[in-house]
Amino acid sequence: MNTNYPMEQFKMFKNTITRFLMAYKFALDEMETKIEILKEEFHLLHDYNPIEHTKSRLKSPESIMNKVMRKGCDLSLDNIRNNIKDIAGLRITCSFISDIYRISDMLHQHHDLRIVEVKDYIKDPKPNGYQSLHLLIEVPVYMSNGLERIFVEVQIRTIAMDFWASLEHKIFYKYNEAVPLHLLQELKSAAESANALDRQMERLHREISEIKEAHAEAENEQLKRIMISNQQFQIPAALLELIGDVGDEKK
Repeated sequence: MNTNYPMEQFKMFKNTITRFLMAYKFALDEMETKIEILKEEFHLLHDYNPIEHTKSRLKSPESIMNKVMRKGCDLSLDNIRNNIKDIAGLRITCSFISDIYRISDMLHQHHDLRIVEVKDYIKDPKPNGYQSLHLLIEVPVYMSNGLERIFVEVQIRTIAMDFWASLEHKIFYKYNEAVPLHLLQELKSAAESANALDRQMERLHREISEIKEAHAEAENEQLKRIMISNQQFQIPAALLELIGDVGDEKK
C-alpha cells in the first residue's frame, strides 16, 4: 500500500493554493507600486498630492471559502477566480471628491491595465449611504510559467467617506440580520453629513486655489511692468560708449 500518495496529493494541493494566492499578492504589489510612483511624482513635480494614503488587503482562504458557499459556486480554483472578484483589494484615500475621478482617469491611462467594471457609489450611493468609487481592474502578472491576469478591486474615496465606512463596518461587524429602518435612516443621514463636509471642503479648496492663482497673476503683471519701466530708463550701451569717447576727446 502506498502511504505516500495522500501526502503527495496534499502537498500538490497546498502548492496550488499557495500559488493561486501568490498571484493575487503580486497583482496587489504591482498596483501599489503604480500608486507609489504617482505619489512620488506629485511630491517632486507638483505643489499638491491628491493621494492621502493607501491600504491593501488579501482575503484569507477562510473568507474566500465563506463567500464561495454564500454564492453557491463549485469549489474549484477556476470558479473562485471567475466568481470572486474581490480577493485582492486596494483602497486609495484622497483629500477631495475631484481627486477621486482624477486618480481614476490616471489608472485608465495605464495601457497594461484593463478596467473591467466601474461602480460609482458617489453619484449613486448605496441605500445605507455608502459612497466610494469602485474599479475592477485586470492586472497582468508574469509568473514562472507564463502570464496570468488577476482581478484587483480598487476603492477610491475621500477621508470623510473612509471615516464613515470604517465606523459603519465596526458597528455592524458580524451582524447578519437586516438593519432596522430607523438605524438605516440614521446611517444615511450621517453619510449625507459626511458628503456635505466633503463638498464644503472642496469649495474652500477651489476658492483658495483661485485666490492664489489671482495673486500669482497680479505679481507676474507687476513684475512685467517693473521690467518694462526699467527698460525705458536704461541707457543703451552704444550711447554710454559714445559719451565715454567724447569725454576722452575733451581731456
